[in-house]
Amino acid sequence: MGQKKDLTGSEKSKIVRYLAEGCSSLKIAKLLKRDHRTIKRFIQNSQQGRKKRVEKPRRKITAHELRKVKRAAAKMPLATSLAIFQSCNITGEPKSTRCVILRDMAKVRKAERRPPLNKIHKLKRQDWAKKYLKTDFSKVLWTDEMRVSLDGPDGWARGWIGKGQRAPVPLRRQQGGGGVLVWAGIIKDELVGPFRVEDGVKLNSQSYCQFLEDTFFKQWYRKKSASFKKNMIFMQDNAPSHVSKYSTAWLARKGIKEEKLMTWPPCSPDLNPIENLWSIIKCEIYKEGKQYTSLNSVWEAVVAAARNVDGEQIKTLTESMDGRLLSVLAKKGGYIGR
Repeated sequence: MGQKKDLTGSEKSKIVRYLAEGCSSLKIAKLLKRDHRTIKRFIQNSQQGRKKRVEKPRRKITAHELRKVKRAAAKMPLATSLAIFQSCNITGEPKSTRCVILRDMAKVRKAERRPPLNKIHKLKRQDWAKKYLKTDFSKVLWTDEMRVSLDGPDGWARGWIGKGQRAPVPLRRQQGGGGVLVWAGIIKDELVGPFRVEDGVKLNSQSYCQFLEDTFFKQWYRKKSASFKKNMIFMQDNAPSHVSKYSTAWLARKGIKEEKLMTWPPCSPDLNPIENLWSIIKCEIYKEGKQYTSLNSVWEAVVAAARNVDGEQIKTLTESMDGRLLSVLAKKGGYIGR
């Protein structure tokens, strides 16, 4: 009878069954034709079970160390708990303890996507709010561009999946599979556009002006009355193609100059109500994690979603400007919620 190192799963099951029947280890060894020492070792290990984990006493963090951790967390945004504690020369604390301590003074957050505002930015935002505080915003045309990709803003979505069902596998494409650049405007309760920028065209000063000529001016602006054109204020952000000398001179020849062309403060997407329109459209075209297989199909989805935005929704956005200006002044030029 040779000695074998390991027992098979089947043999272990038989040993347990024989023990339950009252067989001795020697008898089990004879029945299985295994070495008696192997059987005894398995029985002894099974009877011992797992050893209980002994909790080591944790060192208490002093009040002075807590203050150091709080200062480090403020100086090192988005740092790991380990990096924060190491910068305070506090070692030996497990991750669970570090996280418990940090939860009382901080919380895990993602990095902000919007650009930071410095002192000059805030002053310019305040000056802009004061300048337009008495403006009739029903006469302002708010414009902006938006890029939509085939896979959506993040390329993924989350939601409820029924029991027994598998989550759909999204298509994975580099840079979202490409996208379409869309331009639109809103004024009072009216949506202007959306208009599609030709695929492959990069909007520099010349192509931007040509695009406005072919879409905005020919298809919408020229149909308006002379009194409307006289009172309308054109808003655009500070993209290089918008504020270049070429574009400014071209718009001036179209009659959009001086007070009819709104100045725009830096780093201020939160002040443009059309950004909220883009959010409404994106929520609609990408709902339930929808993806698209062609640029034409995603463009058709944008057009359909824009068609479903009614005048009351647009009016709510354009009428929110008075409140936005007051919020900017109240926050001394800081960001406001959109």
